[in-house]
Amino acid sequence: MTISLSTTAVTKIRAQIQKNGKGFGVRLGVKTVGCSGLAYTLDYVDGAKEGDKLFGSGTVNIVVDAASLPMLDGSHIDFVKEGFNDVLKITNPNAESECGCGESFNLKKPDPVV
Repeated sequence: MTISLSTTAVTKIRAQIQKNGKGFGVRLGVKTVGCSGLAYTLDYVDGAKEGDKLFGSGTVNIVVDAASLPMLDGSHIDFVKEGFNDVLKITNPNAESECGCGESFNLKKPDPVV
């Protein structure tokens, strides 16, 4: 199980944690919502909970709960420039498609067992 961060994402997240004056990292998760069924959640956290899996770069921790982990495995987090804004971009190999507005996604269906 892996989740990776670009150097730009590490820099941006670390700067935000320092600006807040405290923080352990960010919690990445999945919730049911939107026209495609699932959406990412991202919140700054001060620590991990029992059962959480930790990923990170050494200076930024990514915390993922056990229920979200299979849906996020292999994802890559980046910050990219879109127009005048820097936006969070999650590239998830488990996502089959996104809705038109990009706010939600659905998962690939597992291959049938033969």
